[in-house]
Amino acid sequence: MAITKSDYIGVKRQSSARTGKPVMIDELGSARPKTTAKKNKVQKSDYKSPKKDALKLISLGGLNEIGKNMTLYEYANDIFIVDCGMTFPTEEMPGVDIVIPDFTYAIQNKDRIKGIVITHGHEDHIGGLPYFLKNANIPVYGTKLTLGLIKIKLKEHGLLNSVKLKEVKPGDKVKLGCFGVEFIHVNHSIPDAVAIAVKTPVGTLVQTGDFKIDATPIDGDVIDLSRFAELGQEGVTALLMDSTNATRPGFTMSESKVGATFSQFFKQAAKKRIVVATFSSNIHRVQQIVDEAIKCKRKVCVSGRSMENVVNIAMELGYLSIPSGVLIPLDMIREYKDEQLVIITTGSQGEPMSALHRMAFNDHRQISVGSNDLIIISATPIPGNEKMVNTVVNELMKKGAQVIYERMYDVHVSGHACQEELKLMLSLTKPKYFIPVHGEQMHLRKNAELASELGLHKDRIVIGDIGKIIEISEKKVRLNGDVPAGFVMVDGLGVGEVGNIVLRERKRLSEDGVIVVAISVDRYSGYVVAGPELTSRGFIYEKENDRLLEDARNHVSHTLESLSFQTNKDLANAKNKIRDSLSRYIYQVTHKEPIVLPIILEV
Repeated sequence: MAITKSDYIGVKRQSSARTGKPVMIDELGSARPKTTAKKNKVQKSDYKSPKKDALKLISLGGLNEIGKNMTLYEYANDIFIVDCGMTFPTEEMPGVDIVIPDFTYAIQNKDRIKGIVITHGHEDHIGGLPYFLKNANIPVYGTKLTLGLIKIKLKEHGLLNSVKLKEVKPGDKVKLGCFGVEFIHVNHSIPDAVAIAVKTPVGTLVQTGDFKIDATPIDGDVIDLSRFAELGQEGVTALLMDSTNATRPGFTMSESKVGATFSQFFKQAAKKRIVVATFSSNIHRVQQIVDEAIKCKRKVCVSGRSMENVVNIAMELGYLSIPSGVLIPLDMIREYKDEQLVIITTGSQGEPMSALHRMAFNDHRQISVGSNDLIIISATPIPGNEKMVNTVVNELMKKGAQVIYERMYDVHVSGHACQEELKLMLSLTKPKYFIPVHGEQMHLRKNAELASELGLHKDRIVIGDIGKIIEISEKKVRLNGDVPAGFVMVDGLGVGEVGNIVLRERKRLSEDGVIVVAISVDRYSGYVVAGPELTSRGFIYEKENDRLLEDARNHVSHTLESLSFQTNKDLANAKNKIRDSLSRYIYQVTHKEPIVLPIILEV
C-alpha cells in the first residue's frame, strides 16, 4: 500500500486551538540538509539481502525476555525505531545497575534512522534512550508525559539541550522517510500510552505497545477501539501485539478496582500510619492513593528519588492533581501523628537501594517502621524479583508492621491485556500476518495460539527473537537472517565494560573470596627478600585459621624455590605458577576456589 502525499504532509503545521484537530509533523521540523557521511557497510555474513519490495522488522530487545523493548522498521534506505528500553539485572549479574540492548546494528546505520517513536514512559521502553542517544542524535517522538519523563533522564546524562524532542498526541501522524506513523490512544498503567499504525510500501502494520482494555479508566479516556476497527476494515498487513499477559484467561481488571480496595484499607487503618509502595510511573495509582488520603484527612508525602521525580513532573504537566497543603516534605513527618500520614514510596519490587527496602532494614534516615504501620505493596513482583520482595515483606513483618500485598487482596491490577482482550484486538484489526512481541517464549507462544484459535493459519504467524530479521512482503512473511543483538550491562558510569569474565570473577569473589600473595624481590639479584605474605578477604576468618594460612604460605615458599625473577617475563611466569599452584592446594584442602592474586614487588 503506497503512501500518498495527502496522507502524510512533510511540513509542520500548528493545531487549531478551537478544533483541536491532529497536527502533521515532519521528521525534523524543517528541510533536511544533504549529508556526505559514508554509510556503514553490512557484511554479507550478517544477513541475506532481502528483495527491494520487502520490509524488515528487527527486534533488539523485548522478545524471549521481559523488558528492554526496541524494534527497528527498515525499508530500502529508511529506518525508524519503536521504543528503547532497559531491564533489571538478574542474580547472576552482581554489581550491575541496569541492562540495555546491544545497539551495534542501530549505531552502524544511524545515518539512515529517521526518528525514534516512544509508546509510553515506562523504564522498559525509555530506559535505554540516553545510552543510545549518546551515540546517535536522532529526533524522539512521544506524548507530553512520555517526553516529560524522558527529559528527566536526558538531563541526568547531560543530553537535554542536544536531543530533538517532538511532542505528539493521539491522532497525530508523522512522516519518517518512507514510513507514515499514526498514534492511537490505549489504556495502560501509565497515562499517555499509545499504539502506532505504520503505513509502509508493503501495507499497514499495527504495533499495540503495552495495552489493556479498561472500560472505567481513572482519567475517563478509554482505548480508541474504533480506530483499530477502522484500520481492520482498511486492511492490516501485520499486527505486532503485547504478549505479557497472554497466559492469563479472561479480562484484566480495571484500575478503578484498586481504588475501591484502597478505600477499605484506609478506613480500617484507624490510628495507624499508612505506607503504600508502588511503581513510581503508575500515576493513576498515585492519584487514587492521594484521593483516599484526602477523604481520610491525611497528609501525603513521597519517598524515593524516582517517585519524587515522577510526582513532580506529573503535577507540572497536569496528569496528577494534589490540592495545596496535602503534599508535605518527608522531613516534616515528625510533626504529624501516625493517623495523619500516608507515605507513597518506591520499592514494590524489593530493590536493594529502594526506599521500602531501606525502611525494612533500618537504613532509612527519616522513616522507622513499627507495629503502628499498615504497609500496602501495590504491585506484582516482576519475574525473578519474587525472592527480593518476600525478603522485604518478612523483614517488615518482623518489625511488627501489618503488610498487605497483591496475592492477598486486590491492591494491584495489571496494565497488560489478558486473553479475551488480545482476542478482541485480533478480531478488530484482522491482520494478514501476526507477530507476537513483548514477552518470554511461553507468552509469545500462547499469543500465537490465540491467533490460531481465531483462524489465522500458522504460516501467517511468526515468533521472532532478538536479532532475527522478520521480512514482510505483500505476498509472504518469513525469518531471513540476523543482525548483532544481545545485552549490554551498565555498571555505574561504565557501559559495556562488564563482560562474562568480570561476572565470573565477581561471582567467585562473592562465593569464595580472595587471597592476596605479596612477595618482594631484589630487582638486581632476583632473590626473594620478603614474603610470601598471605592475606584473605571473604575466604576464611584469619584469626581462627592461622594453621591453614601458614600451610598455604609454606606451599608458596616451596613453589618459589623453582622460580626465577631475573626478567619481566620471569615475573609474569612466576605469578601464573604461584596462582595455579596455590589454587590447586587450596581446593584440595578446602574444596573452595578463591581468587588468588599474586603481587610481586621489585625493591
